[in-house]
Amino acid sequence: MKQIKSFFVISYEMIMNIVFALPRYRLFIFIKKVLLLAMGAKVGKGIVIYPGVWITPGRNLVLGDNVDLAKDVIITTSGGVFIGDRTLIGYRTQILSANHSIPPVGEPFPISGDSYGKISIAKDVWIGANCIITAGVTIGEGAVIAGGSVVTKDVLSNAIVGGVPAKLIRMRN
Repeated sequence: MKQIKSFFVISYEMIMNIVFALPRYRLFIFIKKVLLLAMGAKVGKGIVIYPGVWITPGRNLVLGDNVDLAKDVIITTSGGVFIGDRTLIGYRTQILSANHSIPPVGEPFPISGDSYGKISIAKDVWIGANCIITAGVTIGEGAVIAGGSVVTKDVLSNAIVGGVPAKLIRMRN
């Protein structure tokens, strides 16, 4: 049974790698959208998915209308990920709704289990390049996340945050 599961996981990864490496022509974006729908995601209209995006396992993902996923974005969806309309997600950003649990001293890491937390990103959000959004975070409407930031706590609507960990820089006018 373990070999069968491993075969399907590896096959899925291979198909995803091939499909999501395609350029952002409309036909290829349509194929990417169909693959996401087949994986259990809900996908809005007018999305743009650049090459190199990695979304796994796909279920528990909701993408609103006109969401833009730049090159090499990684999204893990086991904990649930909601991305609102007109949200821009910059190059190499990681949206991680799952993480490995830290085991007690003396117990091995590989079997420590996972922890999950839903990530909710409201509409009209701009996430810069190379950001990390951690499990359990909510980002409010109209927020801006500066490039290179690590978001570990909720972000207010219309806030501009940045840094490691991300902190309030100022509110948008």
